[in-house]
Amino acid sequence: MKSITILGSTGSIGTNALKVIDAKRDEFQVLGLSGYSNFDLLKEQIEKFNPKYICIGSEEKAEILKELYPNKIIYSGDEGLKTMGALDEADIVLTAISGSVGIEATVEAIKKEKRIALANKETMVAAGEYINRLLKEYPKAEIIPVDSEHSALFQSMQGSKENEVKTLIITASGGTFRGKTLEDLKDVTVEQALKHPNWSMGKKITIDSSTLVNKGLEVIEAHMLFNIAYENIEVLVHPQSIIHSMVEFKDTSIIAQLGVPDMKLPIQYAFTYPRREESPELERLNLRTLKELTFDQVDNKVFKGVELAFKAGKIGKTMPCVFNSANEVAVELFLKGKIKFLEIYEIIENAMNKHCAEEIDSLDIIKKVDTNTRKWVYDNYGTN
Repeated sequence: MKSITILGSTGSIGTNALKVIDAKRDEFQVLGLSGYSNFDLLKEQIEKFNPKYICIGSEEKAEILKELYPNKIIYSGDEGLKTMGALDEADIVLTAISGSVGIEATVEAIKKEKRIALANKETMVAAGEYINRLLKEYPKAEIIPVDSEHSALFQSMQGSKENEVKTLIITASGGTFRGKTLEDLKDVTVEQALKHPNWSMGKKITIDSSTLVNKGLEVIEAHMLFNIAYENIEVLVHPQSIIHSMVEFKDTSIIAQLGVPDMKLPIQYAFTYPRREESPELERLNLRTLKELTFDQVDNKVFKGVELAFKAGKIGKTMPCVFNSANEVAVELFLKGKIKFLEIYEIIENAMNKHCAEEIDSLDIIKKVDTNTRKWVYDNYGTN
């Protein structure tokens, strides 16, 4: 029986993970749950899965939980998340928190040499160099990617050696606005941007998908996870979202991972790896019903997120952190109606242009750059 801590249990990844666990109660049990502000859903999850440890965003809500569940151990805030990442009893820590807040919890899990089922792009984007050094220091810790694209790459590389890989091919649905022009995107609304054609996700990641910034984040994450040069990473638009990513090998073979667009598959694989198991929660892909699988280049003139990410990644050091932090604030401002859709790219590019990349020798450097970048974006765009 594996004990699992889920950081971000009330989000899309977290709720899907609980479905996976619920279908395999003989194999998995919930040790800890953390939710940020969705108190009612977190309470439902507590009642159903009976975790020993709980964390919520606010101290006030934590006090209410302590009254409701006097026999449970309750934490709150960012410090609570760090503690949840370091629970001795956990076999697996699923980091499903959106944003840079998940980095420190992941660091604590690495230090405890846990398996980290990683669904938080920002950990490897903003702190990848630091995380990789830490993994060498704590060799029993392991990161199994949960993002569908990186899980696909990870699965496709099983049984091969790193030096046999030629190209990582990351697929993109194209997001809400695939095929649109700059003129089309000048005045798009938040409601329009949140209508993803294939995936059901949280607001932030759905906007990232519509700008293709999510693919940029995935490029940097793939480089950090698999130690493949940026020159050997490619993004292709694949509207059907059936091939989740591919690996081209030096002998010209291409191995792809296909499946119904459903996050429960990569979540379960991260939990059961290296085994594959059946589950009533997983839907089979019926190849006989597929009419076409198409691929196209990214329109970098319209969707600038991918090129900006390649630029940030190649500069390295703290520049990917700036790319990520500027985007997080820009998306927040767009969702609040303070900026227009295309200004997201402007904010990222301007933040990168003003930043002088620094070496990452501690998490404090990342925190400083993250804080300064956010302040700069708020000061220059947040008062509109």
